Amino acid sequence: MKLIVLVFSSCLAWVCLGKPPFPEQEKNPAFWNSMAQHTLTDALSLQELNQNIAKNLILFLGDGMGIPTVTAARILKGQLNGHNGEETKLEMDKFPYVALSKTYNTDAQVADSAGTATAYLCGVKANEGTVGVSAAAVRSQCNTTFGNEVTSILKWAKDAGKSVGIVTTTRVNHATPSAAYAHCVDRDWFSDAEMPAEAVQAGCKDIARQLMENIPNIDVIMGGGRKYMYPKNTSDVEYPGERKHMGTRKDGRNLVKEWTERVKNQRGQYVWNRKELLALNPNNVDYLLGLFEPGDLTYDLERNRETEPSLTEMVDVAIKILRRNSNGFYLLVEGGRIDHGHHEGKAKQALHEAVEMDRAVGRAELLTSLYDTLTVVTADHSHVFNFGGYTPRGNSIFGLAPMLSDIDQKPFTSILYGNGPGYKMVDGARENVSTVDYNQNNYQAQSAVPLRMETHGGEDVAVFSKGPMAHLLHGVKEQNYIPHVMAYAACIGQNTRHCLSPGKNAAPSIPSALPSLGLLLVLTHLLC
Repeated sequence: MKLIVLVFSSCLAWVCLGKPPFPEQEKNPAFWNSMAQHTLTDALSLQELNQNIAKNLILFLGDGMGIPTVTAARILKGQLNGHNGEETKLEMDKFPYVALSKTYNTDAQVADSAGTATAYLCGVKANEGTVGVSAAAVRSQCNTTFGNEVTSILKWAKDAGKSVGIVTTTRVNHATPSAAYAHCVDRDWFSDAEMPAEAVQAGCKDIARQLMENIPNIDVIMGGGRKYMYPKNTSDVEYPGERKHMGTRKDGRNLVKEWTERVKNQRGQYVWNRKELLALNPNNVDYLLGLFEPGDLTYDLERNRETEPSLTEMVDVAIKILRRNSNGFYLLVEGGRIDHGHHEGKAKQALHEAVEMDRAVGRAELLTSLYDTLTVVTADHSHVFNFGGYTPRGNSIFGLAPMLSDIDQKPFTSILYGNGPGYKMVDGARENVSTVDYNQNNYQAQSAVPLRMETHGGEDVAVFSKGPMAHLLHGVKEQNYIPHVMAYAACIGQNTRHCLSPGKNAAPSIPSALPSLGLLLVLTHLLC
């Protein structure tokens, strides 16, 4: 009874104190009407389409950043700034165009990060667990790699004379970044130590090696993954003597040394901590390799501010280096640990990662121009994460719902997972969350089904875009459509004819052979 009274009175605090849970101005219809009219004016201005050629391309990928995560991150951002949160705008919320992306892999209804990365980077859908190869390649079967490689928009941009970069909070050879440069039938082949011997003997290459060899002149590479670059048992520079952080390579190669040797006369710099990174003068650097952890970077909430840079800081340095190319640049930025937070059921970690990625989006805006830079923010997939429970306005996003369960008479947090490690029973009943600190950074929100790791979600994800040709990202689209639009906007890759014609912004004509090919495919389907 005491517990019920405590929760009930806490949840009705606004009423008891006589304070409205929303700003006074919101009671006036003129407030909402004026806001809507301003929004209408902004929408009407979009009739004048930005059809410039995109000199620069930036893709922000929030790994696992489904729409519920976007909404919750918006509220968190506002609450971190002392507001209720719901009315706050993320930087990505300010983008004029929004679409939905269908995330399924060719062999999976609920996708993984490897097959999806191949879609939004290489322009073709693929099987789960594979990167930079078509759906003809079979996961973990080395011999299906050859002849099924597909190239990415990062390579298309490099071939067109642009500078290119990769910035991630995960390992630089993790699923998302690896699809930009690697062709691998197993996303887990980080170094040759993770590969079966027969795959190595058959000529397949680990992903770290491919990072250094496939496109050897990537201008900027930043993230984690140091241990995959060094020979086995090599002590890590930051964690000397710690076995779990030691080098993993069986082939004895020191890929960092090889990289530094290759660029030593080309104004190349290797850095492994924040101090070294921020000490650089971007005007004096043409090539940058930054590896800040042996594995993934730490969560932003736990980041050592002295040794490890934030995603925003990495993006800042990357753009300042890349934009010096008069031909422009392509930059892939991944907020990769949103996904990890959700997998661990740690919503607070995941949402703070999302807020930090949004800060990086804002920083990129300050360093570029809407006139010549196409910026896209999207996710590879969602998670079985959500929040609800009729919470009042301004309720802490990590707080309790304003009611008890009418089944077990216990409180519950607004944030819940469909499955995952947060499923906890005490004496045969659901754990009473009032007995634990559900506001701590690593609290695992309750889940309906027990799993060691929470799973991805299968719903569509949002695609936010602004800049040249951003209006082409609208409606509900297949995920592999994204790089085709970005390449079209920048006049790289397949669709360049519209850039060469006198009216450079006219849509390219479809080659006459394509209708015939389509008819042939239809006839083949009917006959077979």
